[in-house]
Amino acid sequence: MARGGINKALVNKARQALLARGEHPSIDAVRIELGNTGSKTTIHRYLKEIEESEAGRQGGTASLSDELTALVARLAERLQEEAEQTVESMRRRFDQERGELEGRLAQAQQQIQQLQVQVETLAGQLQSESDGHLQTRQRLQESQLEQARLAQANQDQAARLEDRDQQILSLEEKHRHSRDALEHYRQASKEQREQEQRRHESQVQQLQMEIRQLQQTLIVKQDELTQLNRANERLSTEIGHMAREQGEQRDRLTRQAGELVTLGTQLAQSHTARDVLLERFSMLQGEMSELKAALAKERQQTQDLQVSLSAANTELNLLRQATFTAEQNREPALEDAS
Repeated sequence: MARGGINKALVNKARQALLARGEHPSIDAVRIELGNTGSKTTIHRYLKEIEESEAGRQGGTASLSDELTALVARLAERLQEEAEQTVESMRRRFDQERGELEGRLAQAQQQIQQLQVQVETLAGQLQSESDGHLQTRQRLQESQLEQARLAQANQDQAARLEDRDQQILSLEEKHRHSRDALEHYRQASKEQREQEQRRHESQVQQLQMEIRQLQQTLIVKQDELTQLNRANERLSTEIGHMAREQGEQRDRLTRQAGELVTLGTQLAQSHTARDVLLERFSMLQGEMSELKAALAKERQQTQDLQVSLSAANTELNLLRQATFTAEQNREPALEDAS
């Protein structure tokens, strides 16, 4: 059945109205006359039946030119209808493909933006790692310089300690010589006193004088010995302080060595993290290149579709021109027939 409530009588009435105004009753013209209702297929079928009915009533009086004109008109209308259907189908397919391509293009652009954000983030992380690596290297150099300074200070302290040891040995040697000299002097004095006791009593006073001198000399030697003992105690105290300082320096060197090991570990970790970030950055650049290639391909496909649409529009215009030419040829034929 006809859609939109049209029938053969309405189509015939619209056709007669168009003919009365001197217009060609094409499918579009009849549909407009009907108020843009009804499908073109139904209108074409009714028009064909009406023309066939009129051709049957006229019988053999119709001329060959009229039949050819009617046949050309029907063929033109049919060709125009098929062309419009083809163009409509191509337009719908083009709109669908264009929508899909625009969606894919928007998705690709969004992915590119996300990748650019990731690349910027990774570049910032890489810069932070580089800065941390530089700071770690600076701290390592400072620690190495501090270690060298402490090592030099330790060597200087050891040299000073060795000098103090030599001084102590020298003082001990002097103390031993003084003690031997005193012992020798005491022994000589004893022998001398024994000899002088056997001498004449006239020499007692001289001996007593000499004894007093020797006692004074002994006091001087004892004072020197006391000073040497004090110097020895002072040197012993200084040696104790130096030993404690040397122990503290050794502890600092041990801590510095531990810090060097820790800094070396941190430096190795920084190198590893930097290598990972560089590898990930290369992967992201590869993905971005692939997305750009896919985007270029999709743009090329869009251009190809636009070229196809232009070709279809050109073909449609040619078909319309052919239809218009056929209609113009048909009108003089109808006038001649009337």
